[in-house]
Amino acid sequence: MNSLSQISVPFLSTRPALSRRRFLRGAGILLALPWLDAMTPAFAGVAKGRLRAQDTPGGKPRRMFGICNNLGLLPDYFFPKDSGRDYALSPYLEVLREHRGDITVFSGVSHPDVDGGHPADNCFLTAAPHPGSAGFRNTISLDQYIGERIGHLTRFPSLTLGVNVQQGVRSLSWTGSGVLIPCEEKAADVFSRMFLQGTKAETEAQVRKLETGQSILDAVAGQAKDLQHSVGPRDRDRLDQYFTSVRALEQRMQMSREWERKPKPKVTAPIPLDPADPKLYMDKVKLMYDMARLAFETDSTRSISLLLDSVNSPAIEFGDVKTSDGYHNLSHHGKSHQKIEELKAIDNWHMKLLADLFDQLKAVREQGEPLLDRTMVLYGSNLGNANTHVTTNLPTIFAGGGFKHGQHIAFDTQHNYPLPNLFVSMLQRMGLETDRFASATGTMKGLEMA
Repeated sequence: MNSLSQISVPFLSTRPALSRRRFLRGAGILLALPWLDAMTPAFAGVAKGRLRAQDTPGGKPRRMFGICNNLGLLPDYFFPKDSGRDYALSPYLEVLREHRGDITVFSGVSHPDVDGGHPADNCFLTAAPHPGSAGFRNTISLDQYIGERIGHLTRFPSLTLGVNVQQGVRSLSWTGSGVLIPCEEKAADVFSRMFLQGTKAETEAQVRKLETGQSILDAVAGQAKDLQHSVGPRDRDRLDQYFTSVRALEQRMQMSREWERKPKPKVTAPIPLDPADPKLYMDKVKLMYDMARLAFETDSTRSISLLLDSVNSPAIEFGDVKTSDGYHNLSHHGKSHQKIEELKAIDNWHMKLLADLFDQLKAVREQGEPLLDRTMVLYGSNLGNANTHVTTNLPTIFAGGGFKHGQHIAFDTQHNYPLPNLFVSMLQRMGLETDRFASATGTMKGLEMA
């Protein structure tokens, strides 16, 4: 059975004449219907808010790179002590001194009602409340929201990357129906997908798979129209939404088929060699930054998430440093001087890798402009302090993307300002007409477009 059709959502009728559970059948395939009167269609709204290349501000491609280190940073060494544009750099931000004018630092921000400690990493780009509660269901992540609306402009609607990720448990990327999208952890595989051209036979085989999926949707179209005549007005509206969304899926499949026959971009970079040992965590981070930069440089995608699963990482090695304990155990330092010193070395290396990423994005020119000016990089964490598991006052760096940077925007560290407001500003910078995302109350106060 084709996996595309195995959406086991029962159909609930409002009329006795229609069976409680019903499926559309086509070519021997079952396509389940939404739960009418009880739930929103799984793909509702996918077709709304689409963007054409010429609709982006100034006709320029805009991109988003969301990075979450789920053990965060030592707050005493990250947050500046004063705010505004003349703030003194904190010890960690000293590593980013050359990029001071390219970044905005936030303090006193968090996701409202996102609690639960470690499970909150799954909500870093969704802001869905109470991730540790029984019956929690996630919502769409920022990267997927973007991918659904402008993903048709590039070969890949989005990329979901990870380092040392506990697969099946953690991810930054979630669909509109709350389904986890697994992280890709091998840089070599990401590179191959983006740049290595398959044989003609392999390409045609992939196209046939896409055509099969599209034919399934075509096969049930007639039955869908008949069904709409046998339900009430409210369910008819919901079915209309559902089938509009299915049609949008079909259109995305058509675009995927077209991309399969287009030559992949040529790059001079060699195929990366993935470290086999999870203790080489920082090497893996560097490779994923490289993959993101190459993806944006070749316009292979405009939306990328990267989860740095520090919780799932052992004692790590980088430079001349070999930590004495697992990353997670170090984060619960209990004010141990040795553990804090090791964490400071780790955090500084993270800042060094981030500075290198900014260097590379600034070195690449697109239509005469630095790629960083068209790429929004969000670096942060779901934890404000990993030692105590608090999910408030999240360390947040926002770089590039065509904003007026060079400042520390400080909000109340006790009564936090909603970080999802930044997501709304980012979406608007992408050219998407929206003033809402998750628990946002508007755009980010104090942040202006350049």
